[in-house]
Amino acid sequence: MAQFEPLQAEIEELRASVLFIAAEKRAGMFKPEGFFTKHPVSFPFLLDEDRSVTKAYGVHNRLALDAIDIAKPATFVVDRGGIVRFIYVGRNQMDRAPLPQVMTAVASCQPSVASC
Repeated sequence: MAQFEPLQAEIEELRASVLFIAAEKRAGMFKPEGFFTKHPVSFPFLLDEDRSVTKAYGVHNRLALDAIDIAKPATFVVDRGGIVRFIYVGRNQMDRAPLPQVMTAVASCQPSVASC
């Protein structure tokens, strides 16, 4: 999440949106409500308490060496038509999508302006 905060203006300029989703209960192990009170974020955040969203996108991690019943770190870029244009699913809980690749994918979803 923190890596996207400095890019908020660029994301808005591209007329894009960012949404974070965590497979976590409101009062779960990582206490997300307390975290967001202390560390507010500029983008919407969904707590996927029943894991329905992470399961639907195929990133739910029921059991692994570094995870129990949480999502794999994943980044999806979805265009305005609802077509998924970029997917990155981390191999472990520390593996995140390279930010330059994400921003390139976001920019590629923008309609080009043809000059007359």
